Parts: sequence; C-alpha cells; structure tokens
Amino acid sequence: MTTVVRTIHFAVKSRRKRLVVGPEAELPKPTSRVPRVARLMALAIRYDDLLRRGVVADQSELAHLCQVTQPRMTQIMNLLHLAPDIQEQILFLPPVESGRDPIHERMLRPIAGLPCWREQRRNWAKVQ
Repeated sequence: MTTVVRTIHFAVKSRRKRLVVGPEAELPKPTSRVPRVARLMALAIRYDDLLRRGVVADQSELAHLCQVTQPRMTQIMNLLHLAPDIQEQILFLPPVESGRDPIHERMLRPIAGLPCWREQRRNWAKVQ
C-alpha cells in the first residue's frame, strides 16, 4: 500500500462554498520559443490538409473560421509554394532565445513567388 502525503489549502469563497486551493505546480519558464514563421508553415500544412480532406470548402471559409482576412490566409497558404526542402528547414528553424525572429514571413513572400525551386533555394540561402 502506498501513502501519498500532500498539503492542501482550503479557502472559503462564500458561506456555503469551499474553494480548494492546492499547491501551485512549478512550471519551468521557457527560455526560448518557436519562430513565428515555423508556426505559420505548420499551420499552412495543416490548413492544406483540411482543404484536401474536404473538412472546409475553400480558403474563404478557412479564413472566416481562423478569424483572419482572406488576403492573410492567402499569404499563409503561399508558404506551400516553397520548395519542400525549404519548408522543412523553416519547420526546423532553431528556437529564438530572445528578441525578434531573424526570419519573417514577409521575407519569404518574394521567394515563394518564384516558380523555379532552384531560384528559390538560391534566394533562401541569402535570407539565412
């Protein structure tokens, strides 16, 4: 038989109700964060999957559900026009320790607009 000993504090919220207040869990504070462009790339892949499976009818409906404008949804979805290896590199960008992200979605717009993956890779190398 195992016995667990834990301190629990009770506080009275009103006359008839008791509020149980336990010890707060100590969560480590994150020292870094995932770059925003990596999160947007992951969202674009997820949204594309929703469109392909027919969960949402089109990008307009998707934009409405995500509470963004249609042009913003198009900007996010245009990340899918990048070469697959560039998409992978974006997804695995190193965490940002502090300050601003070194690579922004706006920097990728002209690269995603290039039809040739070889040209995209050349321009991506300049951005990194």
